[in-house]
Amino acid sequence: MIRKHLFALAALCCLAPTGAQELQPYVEAQLQHPVLNGALWGGLAAYTDGTQQEIFSIQADTRLTPASTLKLLTTAAALETFGPEHRFQTRLYATAKPDGKGILKGDLYLRGGGDPTLGSTRVPGGETWQTVAQKWAQAVQKAGITRVEGNIYADISAFEGPSIAPKVNWENIGNYYAAPASPLYFNDNLFKIYFKPQPFDAKPAEISRTDPEVPGLTLKSFVTTDAKNKRDNAYAYGAPGQYEMEIYGTIPTNFTGFSIQAALPDSALFAAHALHNALREAGIAVGGRAQTTAQEPDYTPMTLLHTYSSPKLKDIVVIVNQRSFNLYADALLRQLALHAGQKGSVQNGLKELEKFLRKNKLAGPEDAVLYDGSGLARDNLLTPRVLVNTLIFMTKSPHFNYYYKSLATPNDRGDLLLLRYFLKPRRQVQDVRVKGGTVDGVKTIAGYVKDANGQPVAFALMANNLASKNEALLRIHENIIKKLLQYPAK
Repeated sequence: MIRKHLFALAALCCLAPTGAQELQPYVEAQLQHPVLNGALWGGLAAYTDGTQQEIFSIQADTRLTPASTLKLLTTAAALETFGPEHRFQTRLYATAKPDGKGILKGDLYLRGGGDPTLGSTRVPGGETWQTVAQKWAQAVQKAGITRVEGNIYADISAFEGPSIAPKVNWENIGNYYAAPASPLYFNDNLFKIYFKPQPFDAKPAEISRTDPEVPGLTLKSFVTTDAKNKRDNAYAYGAPGQYEMEIYGTIPTNFTGFSIQAALPDSALFAAHALHNALREAGIAVGGRAQTTAQEPDYTPMTLLHTYSSPKLKDIVVIVNQRSFNLYADALLRQLALHAGQKGSVQNGLKELEKFLRKNKLAGPEDAVLYDGSGLARDNLLTPRVLVNTLIFMTKSPHFNYYYKSLATPNDRGDLLLLRYFLKPRRQVQDVRVKGGTVDGVKTIAGYVKDANGQPVAFALMANNLASKNEALLRIHENIIKKLLQYPAK
């Protein structure tokens, strides 16, 4: 009798989960789905505690394109470098004081500090570009200036090099999600293009207006309507500084009009024009014109008229991760360079990000090949282990709460709807936080889950070289996340 009980106990012990042995075969079986034929897949899940015990590991040290999960690295470095309460600043200077008649015999300078939220309401607490321009004009008025004889300069000397990362696809350039960087970001560096109503299929879509109006801009539309497609499939083509843009693709048929968003050719110049117009509306004449300068002047003898501060970094990071906003991510990369006393270029920012990874032992010399801070470039490469290392590292940070809350939950409709079926059933939604990534042929997801015992797990799931946009891959990732929630099985 005793022998039977011992045998039964031994059998139960053999069936009990032992680390990675339980989930590893399940994940491997999921990867046999036809959607992954000819594709590459790598993944890793590990506890975030001191043991960092791995739950499963498949090609965890293979370099793969991360897409927007790269933002997890950029936002981690930004929070650790600046702290969650940090604000970025833009300053307005006058080269001289007004004379007795209120005439400024000199110029005004907008000194760009690389605040990506300037003139945007995307982050809570932000103000519209019109409101920002009015505040600048009010500051000029408060200084007793009734006329500006000189020019309005937008100082862009804080940045250098290409305003768009070199590896970004040509198709993306000109569209709002790949807008060029500038020390004077303004209105998220975008404008809207409105089309006239067109209810018939395969007809030309004519442009009715833009909002805001961009001085000097000319647009040519080669867009047609598509009755079968309900989504925006139109792309604006135009390089930074180019004021002749062409638009190709399709938009849905409609009775009310349709709009798309494109990149401002030069946000700094647009900001200078906005100040010029706000001064005129305030009754302050300007003798010169709005223009940009890449030569930093000597601000020591100038008069500081106004300092405009951004929302707090902790709120900016939420937009970067939950809304996957490329412009803000790449701005934070350049801010890392400015903080180190360097010019805010892509290359200088990447050097600082790499220093962050090496210093904290998150990546080896060959584990990360980076070209931007947003993941927009298809050439970026990361191993799943680098993502998981970063996620685990941040759990030890005093800023972890802000980092964790910047990630999306399964019921957040903003982050590319990666977990759109996860709500059935709704339980345990609060135990999942993710950042997704998608570029052509790539779908990735990384973040945190709490296992069946409430213990936090960091994971990264990366699929590359996908031949189609079949959503079966998203369901595979959902299934793995649900298994992590149930781990270890009882």
